[in-house]
Amino acid sequence: MANRKIIQTPDAPAAIGTYSQGVRVGDTVYMSGQIGLDPITMQMVEGVEAQIHRVFQNLRAVASAADSSFNDLVKLNVYLTDLKHFAKVNEIMASYFRQPYPARAAVGVAALPRDALVEMDGVLVDQD
Repeated sequence: MANRKIIQTPDAPAAIGTYSQGVRVGDTVYMSGQIGLDPITMQMVEGVEAQIHRVFQNLRAVASAADSSFNDLVKLNVYLTDLKHFAKVNEIMASYFRQPYPARAAVGVAALPRDALVEMDGVLVDQD
């Protein structure tokens, strides 16, 4: 594709598989799933609250590398190994977003890479 651009930043964890951190196609950026890995140490942060914050920080870094921001996030997918943490996701999400909020799905899963407790991916659409 002529208008496809790979998004890569050292401010988010390096890919641990055969994928890109993000892909821009026209005005849309598809962000790969992020878990609570520290981008410098590539180690998982401890605890669900710290992981949720780290995931949002990692996604924000990818958005920034795509010359975008959370203001352009139109869809967020949340994967949790225990849905009892969903209220904590809502609480923390409120500190990273303002209305209008993106569309969102939350799914309970059996396991995530690196024994993560939470993973999120999203879609950005430039509003300019």
